[in-house]
Amino acid sequence: MEQVHSFLLAVAFLASIFFFSSLLWGALDWVWFKPRRLERVLKQQGLKGNPYRVLSGDMKDLATMIRDATSKPMNLSDHYTPTRLIPFYLHLINKYGRNCYVWMGPRPMVLITDPGLIKEVLNKPYLFQKPRTNPLVGKLVQGLASYEKDQWEKHRRLINPAFHTEKLKISLSTAFLISCGEMVKKWEEIVSQKQSCELDVWPDLEGLTSDVISRTAFGSSYEEGRMIFELQKEQAMHVMEVLRQVYVPRWR
Repeated sequence: MEQVHSFLLAVAFLASIFFFSSLLWGALDWVWFKPRRLERVLKQQGLKGNPYRVLSGDMKDLATMIRDATSKPMNLSDHYTPTRLIPFYLHLINKYGRNCYVWMGPRPMVLITDPGLIKEVLNKPYLFQKPRTNPLVGKLVQGLASYEKDQWEKHRRLINPAFHTEKLKISLSTAFLISCGEMVKKWEEIVSQKQSCELDVWPDLEGLTSDVISRTAFGSSYEEGRMIFELQKEQAMHVMEVLRQVYVPRWR
């Protein structure tokens, strides 16, 4: 009996060692070995980028450059927004060329700016699949932006009629006419009451975009669905904050 008990203890001990060794190897492979293998493959294909840094990759630099860019005011005559929206990507492209890669944590993401390569990728959805992202993105963005293969093809066929050029010309022009008319009328009422005033037009211009989209896609005004739009906007802000951090599976 004692021999059986000792044997079971030994088996349990070996099983626990094997289990924890597997976990340790999986973590090391995810954090170090796999990124290093991918880095070698990317370099062999002629792509350049920053050296891999354990776990964080380029995420810290990306967040720092975005924070620095958005902290500075924009000139009224400044219409070149990429330096404010994607400063780190522009920095990499200027440093390493039109085709390079960026480390999103332990995962490399290839940046392609060559029109021919972009067309090839977009025309081969079965070969070039979308990158895996933080699961929270799936709560915010669904549809063609996240679907793959047969599901993507099915939904592409379903929405194609709605994006026919002639149909868009009619629906968009009507939506813009109604939305702009309502916005200008609102401004005229404010000015007529105060004779002259300083008016912050940004919230109204932001609402104009949402209103046109709402009228074109759903046939209703932005005001009717304001609460839903505001909740989606807040959700998007939270998701963007999360995306600037390294995603560790099962870690909150």
